[in-house]
Amino acid sequence: MKKLFLLFSITLFFVSCGTSKKASERTIIGEGSERVAVKKNTHNERKINKKNSQEKETNETVLYSEAELKTFRIIEYAKTFEGTRYKFGGTDNRGMDCSGLVCTSFKNEDITLPRISRDMATQGIPINLEESKEGDLLFFQTNAKKKVINHVGLVVETKNGEIFFIHSTVQKGVIISSMEEPYWKNSFVKVRRVI
Repeated sequence: MKKLFLLFSITLFFVSCGTSKKASERTIIGEGSERVAVKKNTHNERKINKKNSQEKETNETVLYSEAELKTFRIIEYAKTFEGTRYKFGGTDNRGMDCSGLVCTSFKNEDITLPRISRDMATQGIPINLEESKEGDLLFFQTNAKKKVINHVGLVVETKNGEIFFIHSTVQKGVIISSMEEPYWKNSFVKVRRVI
């Protein structure tokens, strides 16, 4: 019983010490095989649209799985290409296509995906659109004449049922779009989860 009380006291000491860090830090507090405790920043590291998105300062600790942390890093890396022009076959900041953006972003976390969107659409597991979450892949048919998947986007945020995804378009390059836009809603085919 004394050993249990001593262990509890030591644990309580370390937990209370861990909460005294500044809220502006992002700190891994403890690691386990399944979940990691992360102190949230006062600045929103997961902003989707800097003009419209605001997050209150917070001092809370949130538990994320390793897969969730990997997903966040994939999304943040993909967002570094926002504004990059479209280039067929491109995979870097000089220009990239839709599958190049997704391939490069996942490769940055040591996840290898096929290079072509229709081949990517066979990876992972199928998900209903309503169940989409950050890191899922959205697939589209944008050519009415050819009934094949020819476009892919990476879900970066779901907010109040609205799904936002990053992708590379011929006209605007790498941008974030909403599934509420009629063009994307009408050309949508399926969602796959690879993480």
